[in-house]
This record gives sequence, structure tokens and C-alpha cells, in this order.
Amino acid sequence: MFLLGALVYLLVTFPLAYWWHLVAFKEVYDRLGIFNREEPIVALGFLVVLIQGLLLSHAYPIFRGEGSPLKEGLTFGWMMGLFLWSSQVAAAAAKHQVSSLTTWFTLETLYFTIQFTLVGLALGFVYGSRKSPTSAEEGEERLDKWLTTKS
Repeated sequence: MFLLGALVYLLVTFPLAYWWHLVAFKEVYDRLGIFNREEPIVALGFLVVLIQGLLLSHAYPIFRGEGSPLKEGLTFGWMMGLFLWSSQVAAAAAKHQVSSLTTWFTLETLYFTIQFTLVGLALGFVYGSRKSPTSAEEGEERLDKWLTTKS
């Protein structure tokens, strides 16, 4: 499941990101001035998406609950999307000169919403349902067990 989850993330995210940023809205992003590399390094973008997919596919089964797979997937997808949005969109706006913050936030928020809705649904579908801990103590035990296997 782990590699399939990572592959699904890659197959959803990379084509969407490429099309969104380098085709459909390229001129808008050029006007915003935030992406100023004349020739994007597509291979590096691919590598970044692959790493994200591996990490999120690893994290999903640890944090999902016992609800329906699609609901759990959406919840996870939106939480991870918000986390990445805060570091990639909000932080970029704080560090770089953007000609229109309204346009930047609108486009990127829409992109992240689409991306992580699709990713969440896909991960929920790939991993299916699993019973989650019934108490906080069981959740802590599962997390402790996971952490000790990683050290």
C-alpha cells in the first residue's frame, strides 16, 4: 500500500502542478513575479513531489481514523494541504515581492484545495478502512510503537 499511495500522490500531483503552474496560469504567475526562474527545473519538481508522496503515504495509515475511507482521506488531505499551504503559499508571500497578494492567495488556495481533495480521496481509496484506536491511550501506544521502530 505504501508505494501505491506514493505513486497515486505522484500521479495526481505532478501533472496537476505542471499544468496549473506552467501551462494554464503561467502568464498570471509571470505577472505576479513570484516564479522568476526562466526555465523551471522540472526534474527537481518531480523529485520534490515524489518525496512528498513517500512521506504522506507513510503518514496516512498512522493518522487516519475509523471513519469511512473517503472521509478519512479528505480529512488527512485537507490537513496536510493546509500544512503545506502555510509553508509554501503564505510563507512565500511573506518572503517574496508578489505583485498581487489577492491573486496569489486566490490561485494557490484554489490549487491546494483541488490537489489535496484529490490526494485525500485517492489515499482513502488506496488504503481503505482500518479501525483506529478507541482511546487516547491506545493512540499514544500506537504512536510510541511507531516511533521506537524508527529509532
